[in-house]
Amino acid sequence: MKIGIICFPSYGGSGVLATELGWHLAQLGNQVHFISYDQPFRLKFHENIFYHRVNTPHYDLFPFPPYYLALVNKIAQVVEEQNLDVVHAHYAVPHALAAQQALAMVNRDVGLVTTLHGTDITLVGNNESFFRTTRHAIKNSPGLTAVSNDLIKSTREVFATDRPIRCIYNFVDPREYRRLEPENIPCRLRYRSKGEKLLIHISNFREVKRVGDVVEVFYEVQQEISSRLLLVGDGPTRDSVAALVRERGLEKKVVFLGAQDNVVSLLSISDLLVLTSEKEAFGLVNIEAMACEVPVLAAEAGGVPEVISNGETGFLAPVGDVEKMAKLALKILKNPELQKEMGLAGRQRVIDNFSSDIIVPQYLEYYREIMGKGEGN
Repeated sequence: MKIGIICFPSYGGSGVLATELGWHLAQLGNQVHFISYDQPFRLKFHENIFYHRVNTPHYDLFPFPPYYLALVNKIAQVVEEQNLDVVHAHYAVPHALAAQQALAMVNRDVGLVTTLHGTDITLVGNNESFFRTTRHAIKNSPGLTAVSNDLIKSTREVFATDRPIRCIYNFVDPREYRRLEPENIPCRLRYRSKGEKLLIHISNFREVKRVGDVVEVFYEVQQEISSRLLLVGDGPTRDSVAALVRERGLEKKVVFLGAQDNVVSLLSISDLLVLTSEKEAFGLVNIEAMACEVPVLAAEAGGVPEVISNGETGFLAPVGDVEKMAKLALKILKNPELQKEMGLAGRQRVIDNFSSDIIVPQYLEYYREIMGKGEGN
């Protein structure tokens, strides 16, 4: 099968999922064509993977570069030149909308699947400036998937639609995401001293992630046990979070690592992942941590309860309840047996529910349905 994938190439769950999906599809013998303004963040070389850059021309007539028009044109070009069978758009706007317009311009019967990732519905799509275009994209996409049942519910509520939406969860490859021996990781001693506990947070530092809450939780934790905090990622709130770290006098205990391509080593030396988002359709980092046997402490938002088994693979707490989160963090960090049990249970949950071996075939089956070929043909 020849598959076109349209995604944001930057650091974030939707781009990572799209890139990993393309990689696994290529390994299964499919030809995968990525279409974006830059090479996706985690894209690795494979003989079945191709990248097509969207070049945006600059004309004085346009107050802003006309990326959308260039994207539509590039999708149509790739579909025709590569004889694509299906186009998979990650994010409703602009990608699904652009794909719909591009396919209307070509003389080929091409399947179209749109995956909703969360903020394209709860933040972008819910904004009045984009509401009608997002609703149009959803209404006119032949195939529609979402990364959690909670996101399906939110989509139906926000856009008053009853059209079919397939829930296909995010995934990781447990063969790649597995706990490494901390003693064999060179950076271990750089980020934690003997006897210290290490907390970690990974995100794109947007307002919705509430990274300040992570710092506040850590502030409470480090007063009771010797510990440090790794903040992985970058984004709009990075400076305000750094200011909070200085305000709390935590400069020597908090390390800003910026965006990192490979987080397995960092997770393998960590004792607890903290995710405090007020909106989270799934939370890909949750299963990355769980696969590496790291318990997760998360805000009970969106689709997170579908991922984390409360009390078994980690703990959930109300959004913004820093005091409760700190108590739950300490409950794990002070009990090595509980930490180990939760870590092992988390990995098993990933293997049973969120493994690439389980999820990728679901996408292939759905592609065939949308193309009208039926399973197995």
